[in-house]
Amino acid sequence: MAKIRPFMAYRPKPELVEQCADLPYDVFDSAEARKRVEENPMSFLAIDRPETAFEEGHDMYAPEVYEKAREILDQRIEDGTYVCDSVPCYYIYQQTMNGRTQTGIAACASVDDYMNSVIKKHENTLARKEEDRIRHVDACDAHTGPIFLGYRSNNKISKIVDKVRYGSFPVYEFRSADGTDNKVWVCADQGDVDEISRAFSEIDSIYIADGHHRCASAVKVGLARRAQDPEPTGEKEYDYFLAVLFPEDELMIMDYNRVVRDLGDYDSEGFITALSASYEVEKVVSSPFKPSKKYETGMLLDGSWYKLTARDEVRSDDPVDGLDVSILQNEVLDKILGIKDPKTDPRIDFVGGIRGLEELERRCRLDGRVAFAMYPTSVEELFNVADAGRLMPPKSTWFEPKLLSGLFIHKLK
Repeated sequence: MAKIRPFMAYRPKPELVEQCADLPYDVFDSAEARKRVEENPMSFLAIDRPETAFEEGHDMYAPEVYEKAREILDQRIEDGTYVCDSVPCYYIYQQTMNGRTQTGIAACASVDDYMNSVIKKHENTLARKEEDRIRHVDACDAHTGPIFLGYRSNNKISKIVDKVRYGSFPVYEFRSADGTDNKVWVCADQGDVDEISRAFSEIDSIYIADGHHRCASAVKVGLARRAQDPEPTGEKEYDYFLAVLFPEDELMIMDYNRVVRDLGDYDSEGFITALSASYEVEKVVSSPFKPSKKYETGMLLDGSWYKLTARDEVRSDDPVDGLDVSILQNEVLDKILGIKDPKTDPRIDFVGGIRGLEELERRCRLDGRVAFAMYPTSVEELFNVADAGRLMPPKSTWFEPKLLSGLFIHKLK
């Protein structure tokens, strides 16, 4: 059963929240982060990407860079930019983007739940990416970016969330740089807090939607501190990590599309012929083509759009092999184009659906030979893969809006 608990968040003063909270560190490259911090020195990116405080070219993984993150965070707590709640709370966090709203609960999730697979993953992580966040969490002595978790919708939790939302005023209400409207309510009433904790204790499984690397890093820091603690209890702050939990009926996964730089040994005609073994291929007059249902994929080749429909013989009821991204990977990227490992092969790149199909057209004019527009993986498919203890192909899901960093900070002691 899931163990979720309230915490005393350090969070920005209301009048500073719009300046402080920002998108996660990993949606920016170093140059973009540097520009953002130059334009807004209060941006949490100054802490999330502390290399911005050093000259360009400075080793972003040097010890002094992580020390700078801790220095800036401590300074902002000391000068009152960030203040701490006096009692453990849950925080209702609502985001509205393009007319769609999702409402979650900011809380602390259990390291042990991750280790025992109550919290389930659907992606592998890379050790080098984990190491950066391990050092960042350790240096800051805090979790600064929440993990995006999902759970099967629960009426008890929904009722409490609605009670807090409709029974009090939000402490924050602002629009972030990506155009998302954000609202936050503090849930401090002990009765409501206890009821939320009890409701989650009746839930069997929680799922990582986004933030696999941040989650793995937070867990490893927690386990390392537990091993060093002469009196571990399993209930100390390092035994929990910062998360926002959303019910499945409020989540939406966007398409995660592919651009490939060449056709290998094929010319265009030969490539289409090879595709025809696994897909029905139909040239589209009106373009671009956006898939409207499962087993459909759009393809952009030589400036023309095609509708690809997976043939019956390549469809599957297997939770992984039946994914549209898996069919494309197995039947096209691997079998035809020889892209065995899309995580490391330089011939392929990935484009989040938030950028639109116009971005695929731009990339094909710039450096791509062929692009594939995917039908989005569903939340139910994600849950099914995780429940089976399996992993999706890389870049199978794209969640929007992103959870802001620097909105809630969980100190480890």
